[in-house]
Parts: sequence; C-alpha cells; structure tokens
Amino acid sequence: MDDIDFGCTACGKCCHDLRLALTVAEAIAWLERGGQMELICEAIPWPVEPEPGNAQAEYKRARSSPAMSGSLPVRVSVVLAAAFGGACPNLHADMRCGIYEQRPLVCRIYPAEINPFVELVPENKGCPSDAWQGKPLQRQGVLVDATTVELVGQSRRANQLEAPLRMQVCLDLGLNDAALANEGFVMYSPDSEALLTALRQIHATSGSQETAPQWTFVSNRAATVETLLSVGATGHLAETGATGNSRYHGFFPPS
Repeated sequence: MDDIDFGCTACGKCCHDLRLALTVAEAIAWLERGGQMELICEAIPWPVEPEPGNAQAEYKRARSSPAMSGSLPVRVSVVLAAAFGGACPNLHADMRCGIYEQRPLVCRIYPAEINPFVELVPENKGCPSDAWQGKPLQRQGVLVDATTVELVGQSRRANQLEAPLRMQVCLDLGLNDAALANEGFVMYSPDSEALLTALRQIHATSGSQETAPQWTFVSNRAATVETLLSVGATGHLAETGATGNSRYHGFFPPS
C-alpha cells in the first residue's frame, strides 16, 4: 500500500452534499443548531452467531442491535446522519467551518476511513491533488497521525456503545423498516423536534430491550423479498418514490 500524506487546502469540497454519521451528542447539537437529520437503516439476517475470529462479522455485530423479522433473527444497523444538499449549513463563504471547534468526529477524521475494512484511496476523495502532501497520514496502510488515530478510536467506540440507543430512537419514533444490507438503505426524515426529543430522552438511558423488536425488510427486487419471506422474515417491495417521511435507496435497479 502507498504511503499517504495530507494537508487540507480548505477547498470546501468535502463540505457539500453529504450525509454525516453523527454520535448521539453530535446529533442533538446538530438539531439544536437547526440542521436536518436522517436515520439510515439496514439489516442483515443473523440466524446463528458466526465462528470466532471472523473480524468483519464481529465488527458488524458490535455496531448493530439484535431484532427479529418475523421468525428470522437479524441485526439492525442505524446511522444518525446530518443531511444537507449543497454547502454544509455551517460552512462560511470563505470555506471556513463555522463550528470548527465543535465539528463532528467524522469531519475531524476526514480523509481517513473509520471502517477498518475500507481502504483509504485518495482518488475516491473530493480533495484536489495538491492536498495529498504535507503531514504523514498513513504508512503502508496504517494510520500514523496520532490525532487521527485517537479520533478514529473515539468514533468506533461511540458507534459501538450507542448502537442500542440508535435502535431505541427508531422504536420511539415508530420506525421499523430496513433494507437488506449491501442492497440498499431505508432513509427516514423524521420531524426534527420529534427526533430531538427522542434523542434527549434516550441519551440518559441504557436503550436496552427486554424482547427483540420486530423489523420489516424493504427491497426494490422481488427475488430478494421472496427469498426473505421463504426463510420466515417479513418484507415487502419498496414503493416508487418517497412516501411520507421515508424512502428506499437501492444500490441496484428494480427487478
């Protein structure tokens, strides 16, 4: 793997047309500043626990919550995402961040990847070519910038510890549809005040569930729905376009 250096040029390209994964505290602050949020939900069938040593399965398990879809055990992943088209609402005309000292972890970590199974590829980032010089960021595929390493650790710990809280927020808002993992997302745009209230209430609780909640799979592919139904899950085809406060974003054409 190539060695990677990085120096921000303040071009602002990484501050446009995004969905930023936030911690619970960051989501509360974002909503209090008047920002818009989405909840992004996906689920994966989890009929049995994977064999020990499966690092990717362990990573997915730690950042999701147990649930049921009909009679099928599943794991549900929920992302609290700040959502905006165009420039970030906190970006000034001179391309400087208006909340720089309070900016979310994901912004502080950029351009490094938080997921250890995703390779940092400069060509996949929006940064200009002259940004890829400056301080050492990565050496032979390993992050070496001490600040970034610490922030990535903070983000991963929060993602894991807050998984049951994100699940509880969905249940409090009556949201229980999810896409099949790696096939798409169900994206909710709840009322901001309702979401803020749910986040404030849940932040002080454990978010634990006595019984596994029921979730429904949504897909734009009939074969997927049929397969899920055949193994005991509940599911239905996605409706065309947005319906109410939710929409299905598929990675593949409808079929």
